[in-house]
Amino acid sequence: MQLPQWLARFNRHVTNPVQRLWAGWAPTMGILEHVGRRSGRRYRTPLTVFSASVDGHDAVAILLTYGPDRDWLKNITAAGGGTMRRYGRSFSVVDPQVMTKAQAKPAIRGLMRPLFAVLPFEQAVVLRRG
Repeated sequence: MQLPQWLARFNRHVTNPVQRLWAGWAPTMGILEHVGRRSGRRYRTPLTVFSASVDGHDAVAILLTYGPDRDWLKNITAAGGGTMRRYGRSFSVVDPQVMTKAQAKPAIRGLMRPLFAVLPFEQAVVLRRG
């Protein structure tokens, strides 16, 4: 399942500015800081984030609720990563890997693992902590 594009546009202009006030602190939320691949402008995108582990390294996973054709994903792919703010702390994230939810599921850690499993989205991106 993918959420409709009109909702993505609405969230970008209405919901995201409000979520940026608390998403860097709230459980299951994070703010991805990235640089526009064409504009060079800095962006802060609130996302639902799950703790993960990849090859023994701490990582995060993000379900692609609107599919893989997202500007924030294109930006971090072009740059090789960005910065994630979670629980009031910032850390770099690198090596974005888009995969199916089934492929990402074994990497998910913590109490939110059951939530990741039941959400109706088909793709995810996994980023290692840098």
